[in-house]
Amino acid sequence: MTIDTPTDPRIALARRLTTDVLGPLKSTFVGKDEIIDLLGICLVGGENLFILGPPGTAKSAIVHALARRIEGRVFDYLLTRFTEPSELFGPFDIRKLREGELVTNTEGMLPEASLVFLDELLNANSAILNSLLAVLNERVFRRGRETRRLPLLAVVGASNRLPEDDALAALFDRFLLRVRSDNVSDERLDDVLAAGWRLDVARESDAAPVAMAVDEIRRVQSLLADVDLAGVRPRFVEVVRALRRAGVPISDRRGVKLQRLIAASCVLCGRLTANATDLWILRHVWDTEEQREVIAAIVDKAIERAEAHDHESAHPRARGDLPDPEALAREIERLVDAFRAGMTGSDRAVAHDRLGLLTSRTAWVQDGQQRGFLEERIRKAWEVVEGTP
Repeated sequence: MTIDTPTDPRIALARRLTTDVLGPLKSTFVGKDEIIDLLGICLVGGENLFILGPPGTAKSAIVHALARRIEGRVFDYLLTRFTEPSELFGPFDIRKLREGELVTNTEGMLPEASLVFLDELLNANSAILNSLLAVLNERVFRRGRETRRLPLLAVVGASNRLPEDDALAALFDRFLLRVRSDNVSDERLDDVLAAGWRLDVARESDAAPVAMAVDEIRRVQSLLADVDLAGVRPRFVEVVRALRRAGVPISDRRGVKLQRLIAASCVLCGRLTANATDLWILRHVWDTEEQREVIAAIVDKAIERAEAHDHESAHPRARGDLPDPEALAREIERLVDAFRAGMTGSDRAVAHDRLGLLTSRTAWVQDGQQRGFLEERIRKAWEVVEGTP
């Protein structure tokens, strides 16, 4: 099969988004390439991204820098437990109110934005929750009898924690992709300080970065309808089934929506035919941090089995990240503790499958000493599992 090399002018716009918008951000924010690539995927796919991480790890700075490169309206807000709807959507129009009409004055507020950043997202309270859910899922604003279609490209939410109750879990579910933002390693601290200094100086001098118009991004979005997913869909189905067996709840609705992001990955690679390397985005469908390694193992296995011609035009993220030995060790111990606590039924089967995935993931650890340590942990874990009634 010949790799498609489309001449559609919208492909040139997709390339420009990669080189002129995402590329400079990667130069500015050290160690944040994955987050920036996911922002690009969500812009093109018209979906939402959740960034998890402690304060001071550039979550808001990356989004603000992206916003400066897009010629559109941006709205960002720090949510608290006391945030009121008018703080996000605008107050009622006093003039209309005098005439007996409840109309919201949305000037400069969320309903007029192309890109929205909600910091400390999980502080959202019940007063704004329903309106936010409609914004995130349907791209509409509802207030009383008011209903407006929104010009949103994407919503980015950030928090230093994951949801702990059902109401917030529903909000979290509207963010199709999730990614961590951590402090970079000490080895790269010099690079971080130098890049941070350049960013501060650029702000003070009001340096105008190369911008891309919102309408141009919408033209790139229109390419999604032309992407051929037929060839990759069987493998996508296989991965979703494997994730469900591993205890990762991928609903039918999420599965359908994820196809848009697979198509977005394809478009940003300059293709109109999706291949297995575009499944890399599925690494970011986790609900809990404990799921991350297991999901990565399943997705990487599917990508590894891709035919050689897929790799000639692969998305760079398809190569993936090496497994974290400490995270593997924690997950192994967690599963062993669960088995010893008397796990039964379907939970036991799920945990058994997870241990199998961790076994294969351990083989990818590069450091020989760490790999040997984990292999011994795995061996003892299997003894516990197989010996548990």
